[in-house]
Amino acid sequence: MNGAVILLLSFTCLAISVQCYGGRGFDPLGELINLKRTEESGNYRSADVSAEYSPVYIENQKGLKEADRVISLPGQPEVSFSQYSGYVIVDPNAGRALFYYFAESQDSSTKPLVLWLNGGPGCSSLGAGAMTELGPFRVNPDGKTLWYNKNSWNNVANVIFLESPAGVGFSYSNKSSDYITGDKQTAADSYVFLINWLERFPEYKTRDFYITGESYAGHYVPQLADLILQNNKITNQTIVNLKGIAMGNAYIDAEDQLRGVYDYYWTHALISDEIHKGIIENCNFSLGASLSVACQDYAAQAKKAKGNVFSYDIYAPLCSPSSNAPPVSGYDPCSDNYVHAYLNTPQVQKALHANVTGILGPWEFCNNYVGSNWQGGPSTVLPTIKELMASGIRVWIYSGDTDSVVPVTTTRYSMPKLGAPVKTPWYPWYNQGEVGGYAVEYENITFVSIRGAGHFVTSYQPERALTLFSSFLEGKLPPTAN
Repeated sequence: MNGAVILLLSFTCLAISVQCYGGRGFDPLGELINLKRTEESGNYRSADVSAEYSPVYIENQKGLKEADRVISLPGQPEVSFSQYSGYVIVDPNAGRALFYYFAESQDSSTKPLVLWLNGGPGCSSLGAGAMTELGPFRVNPDGKTLWYNKNSWNNVANVIFLESPAGVGFSYSNKSSDYITGDKQTAADSYVFLINWLERFPEYKTRDFYITGESYAGHYVPQLADLILQNNKITNQTIVNLKGIAMGNAYIDAEDQLRGVYDYYWTHALISDEIHKGIIENCNFSLGASLSVACQDYAAQAKKAKGNVFSYDIYAPLCSPSSNAPPVSGYDPCSDNYVHAYLNTPQVQKALHANVTGILGPWEFCNNYVGSNWQGGPSTVLPTIKELMASGIRVWIYSGDTDSVVPVTTTRYSMPKLGAPVKTPWYPWYNQGEVGGYAVEYENITFVSIRGAGHFVTSYQPERALTLFSSFLEGKLPPTAN
């Protein structure tokens, strides 16, 4: 095992003795990099696509849209938009089905279609994305009722939250071996899901379509986009009208991830000058390089020096009965606990048309088995992102600046590797009269930071995140001060 891989893990989950993945008790990204990161590099294709396209499986979708309609979720406030949830079969032989939740916009016919993917790998887009981040509802502390999120992304788009791959959230397979999977199968299944979903909701077939996500979705998003563009050229099935992608705090390059994490710790006063100096002088983060004993010693010192900080938002309080610290951003650090209770309520599962029988246990934020047995992917997806940039679709990468797991420094190290010249130099953008973050537009790609946001940007800065997302959909840079 590459020593650099071990080193990174010590700065993800193990540095947090109480809370790991947003209070979810498991740090799948750290586990993946520690256990299953491959040494692949260079260009990467999500799936092998030849000139002779083999049509993907399409199920008869007649009547399934209406069957998926959610009349009302238990404890929800009254709303004026439609919502749907249910399963799309992606492999009938294996009995593999992916679960989705779809929140339409109030003016659904005039808004684009957006797919949201949480990362992990192995973490739920329903529990995280929909219920604690950008969806229309958040769960109250009672674990039984919901409150309306006025900054939900379905204000400006029709949003699908996909639980992917099988084994995540309510998604399942009848073959337990399907829970040992990786990047390629995840992209392929997500593509089959999308083609079938568009058959179920044919009014969206020609709608402008965008893919968004965060964290390990830095792999999911560009790989799925690449697969869509490949298949669009040769398929005799549905053409997906892909217009752009956006990734937040995205894990996209392993070398930059290692370098960026340490520099972030030092520049944010989480480790001492001496430890940082020792890491810089003794650690070679190049892919394939071995880490010296001295490097690993300094890594251990850094882990101890950092202490019990919530790595996904270094200024946020932990969810702890003994802590009375107020949330810095207004986000309740115990929200995950409320969501876990809510989604494991039988009445809620019935309303969502969710199947929790079979080989899956209770609903969980992150599937430990899927994450720990991940079959890997490339060490970098920068070549794939380059190809997407060349295709002409919109490509944005955004970063909350209080995240130390996939910090803003990692992304800033990656941007020059894409080789794109600057079109609009770095500038502060504004929301409600305050600096919302900073942005720089390159040729065919845009980088945006969100001030005061952690790894889960929309949880901590929902209003700024909505301004960012609206700008992305409009193809405009985030607003400057007037």
